[in-house]
Amino acid sequence: MRTVPGVVAVFGLLLGVAACSDEPGAAAPGATTPPASSAGSSPTTRPPATPTPPSAPVEGELPRGGRTIFPKYQLVAYVGLPGSPALGPLDKDLDARAARLEKLSRAYAAGRTPQPVMELITVVAKATPGQDRMYRGRIPDAKIDEYLAAARKHKMLLLLDVQPGRAKILPEVKRLERWLKEPDVGLAFDPEWAVGPNQVPGRVFGRTTGTELDSIASYLSGLVQTHKLPEKVFVFHQLSARIVTGEQALRRHPGVVTIKSVDGIGARADKLETWGKLTQRLPAGVHAGFKLFHTEDTRHGPLMTPAQVLALRPRPELVVYE
Repeated sequence: MRTVPGVVAVFGLLLGVAACSDEPGAAAPGATTPPASSAGSSPTTRPPATPTPPSAPVEGELPRGGRTIFPKYQLVAYVGLPGSPALGPLDKDLDARAARLEKLSRAYAAGRTPQPVMELITVVAKATPGQDRMYRGRIPDAKIDEYLAAARKHKMLLLLDVQPGRAKILPEVKRLERWLKEPDVGLAFDPEWAVGPNQVPGRVFGRTTGTELDSIASYLSGLVQTHKLPEKVFVFHQLSARIVTGEQALRRHPGVVTIKSVDGIGARADKLETWGKLTQRLPAGVHAGFKLFHTEDTRHGPLMTPAQVLALRPRPELVVYE
C-alpha cells in the first residue's frame, strides 16, 4: 500500500489499535473474534453487539442496480484499517466518511454512474512474526460485519483487502468466503506485502505472478457462478513492475472484473511515469485503476484533481484514495 521503508514498523502499533489476531485458525469464517477487553473491565461485562448488516441488495444485483460493473459504473474508493488513520481515511466515523466519499465519487462521473467503494484492510502485513510466524494480522469478523453494514446502508461496494505477509494468498482469500459469497463484496490484494518464507514485510518488496493472480480470479469466478452473483470486483495493487511477473498468464474469468490499481507514489510526474509503464501492456480484460495518497503524494505538491486523473489514458475506472 505504501513504500516499504519505515512503514511496516508502524504496523505493530496500528494492529494493536485495530485488534488484529495472528493466531493460527483465528477468525475462521463464521466465528466472530471479540475485541480485546479494556484494562479493568468486569469479567461479566459483555462486548457491544455486532451490528447486523442490512439486507443484501436486490437478489442478483449490485448495490445501485444491474449485474455488470463496466461500462455503467465509475468506481471511487476510500481505503482504511479500523482505528489506523495512517492507512487511509476509512478508519472511523463511517457515516461521515461515506458522505465525503459519495460527494467525491460524483466528481468522477464523467458520463458514468458513480459507485463508491469501501476498501477495508482485513489482513495487514506486520513487522513481527506473531504466534504462527506468518507476519500478518487479521481484523475481527465483527469489524468486517460492521463495515459491510455501513457499505450497505449507503449502497456502496465493500472490498476486502489482503496483505498476506508470509501466508499464502489463496488460503487467506478463501478464509473470507463467508463475505465473498455476498453480491456486494469484492477483493483487493496487495502483493508488495506478500513475501517469501524467509523474508520480512517491509524489508523487501513482496511479489506475485500472473499465474497466482489467475488462480484468485478463477476462485472468485467459481463463487459468482455457484451463487448466481453479479459481477465481482478483484483488484490487485501494483507500485512497480517488479511486483508482478508473468502478468499475461492472468486471463478473463466469467463474472470477475479484474482491475490493476497503479499505486505510484510521490510527485505527479513520477506517478504519471509509473502509470505509463504499468498500463502499457495490460492483459486482455484487465481494467486500469489509479491510487492517490493523501500524505505521501502531497509532500511533493498538491494532490491530483479528478479532472487530471480522468485525463489519463486508459481511463482509470477505479480511483482509490489512501
